[in-house]
This record gives sequence, structure tokens and C-alpha cells, in this order.
Amino acid sequence: MLGVDVSSWWGPDADACSDRSFCHALGRGLGKHQMVAGWPYSIVAALETGRTSWTALLDAIWLEPGADLAAVTAVQVREVVERLIKAGQWQRGQPDVLVVLDAG
Repeated sequence: MLGVDVSSWWGPDADACSDRSFCHALGRGLGKHQMVAGWPYSIVAALETGRTSWTALLDAIWLEPGADLAAVTAVQVREVVERLIKAGQWQRGQPDVLVVLDAG
């Protein structure tokens, strides 16, 4: 099972960086939504089954400003699954790879 999420690396001093984006920041202790300068990353992690919080980071890519997040994520997930198959981590006859995506 794979989990995919976009998380931001906030940079309070990132206003002057040409490749930064404005990232959604929920709350930050103030109980309101804010936009903060930073860099968004799409992260793919392997999720353990059952009652555990165990994860293994498999891939992280920086999302360029203006990138089509759905298209970039689709390519990223496809490449991760292809690497898992090539490494022998999944074979025919095993349960399908389940991918969990955040719709936000």
C-alpha cells in the first residue's frame, strides 16, 4: 500500500527566492488558513498494514511553481510502482498495489 501526499517546506525568508511557491498552511497555531512562502514536495511512502504508523519514504519530488499536480503525481506513482516491480517487491499473483491519495 502506498500513500501519497503533498507537503510543504516552509521558508519564512523565501519571499526573495524565484523558485518558491505560496503553500497552504492550516492553522499554524492561529486557527486560520494562511499562505506561506516555501517549496511543495510530493511524497510517496509505503504504508504498513494493520494498526501501526510505520511508513517508509520511497520518493519525494519538488513541485515547480505552476506544475499540474495531478499529472506530476500520476507520473511519480507510476515510476515508483515500476521500480518496486523491477526490484521484485511486487509480482503477479500478489494483491494489487493500493495507492491512497489526499484529495486536498
